[in-house]
Order: sequence, then C-alpha cells, then structure tokens
Amino acid sequence: MIQQKITPCLWVEKDAKSVAEYYLSIFKDGKLKDYRLFTNMPKDGNMDDLSGEFDTAVMELAGVEFSILAAGPLFKFNEAISLVVNCKDQAEVDYFWEALTANGGEEGPCGWCKDKYGLSWQVVPTEYFDLIHNSNPSIREKALMNTFKQTKLVLSELK
Repeated sequence: MIQQKITPCLWVEKDAKSVAEYYLSIFKDGKLKDYRLFTNMPKDGNMDDLSGEFDTAVMELAGVEFSILAAGPLFKFNEAISLVVNCKDQAEVDYFWEALTANGGEEGPCGWCKDKYGLSWQVVPTEYFDLIHNSNPSIREKALMNTFKQTKLVLSELK
C-alpha cells in the first residue's frame, strides 16, 4: 500500500536489489519493502522481441520510501538532484561521508559527494543551518566562507 504522496524513483543500470542492499547497508534503519523481476518484456521497445527483462525494488530509508528501477544504461544521475542527509553531529557527518564516498564514490565541494552509483548527496550537520541563518552577520559570513573551503563539512571549522 502506497503511503507517500511523492516517491522518488532512482533509475539504475542493473540489479535493483543489490542497489537497495547497498543503501540499506548505509542507512541502518531502512528496510527492503518489495522486489520484483519482470521477464519476457519487449527488448529495446521491440514488441516482436520479448526477451528483455528489468527489475524493481522499493526501499525505505529514514522513513522515506524510494523506488528503484533497474532498466539499462539509458539514464544516469547528475547533480541536478541531490539528497540531503541531515546529521545530528560531526560523528554522523563523518559516518555518512565515509560510507557514501567509499567503493567508487567521490568527494565534492561544500559537503556534496557522490556515491558509487553517481547519486549526489549533501551531508550536512543540522547545526550548519543555524550558522548560515544566524542573525549575526559575522557568524553567517564565517560559516558560508568556510563552507567554500571544505569538501566534507567540518562543523568546528564553520563556527
């Protein structure tokens, strides 16, 4: 039963279940809600060739449901969309940063990174938002200027 009004769908090249298991290994409170393999599908849109297949998975991460569609290399992730991980402290920032950039992921500027599938993430301590929205201009400016000097956000250097 669908509970969310909007569910992000992640298109990956292959193996929706492995992709879901990867994210579930990082977000420990998540769960795999569904997995389906569809066979005898039109290959490359050709209704005369029913040898194609694709698979889907539904997972829940931090209370948010995501669909995964593994249907070939037609589409790739880019930075036009990213997922923000709001972290309670620096230890949590460090955990998610390391987990998401491991095994082929990559660091980016200002708290942005990509995981091994190329999905963009922003790993941010929640206190960061208090700093950049602070009523004191010197606190705001220091936090913003130091953001541009960092890859992984280090809260102590933003204060």
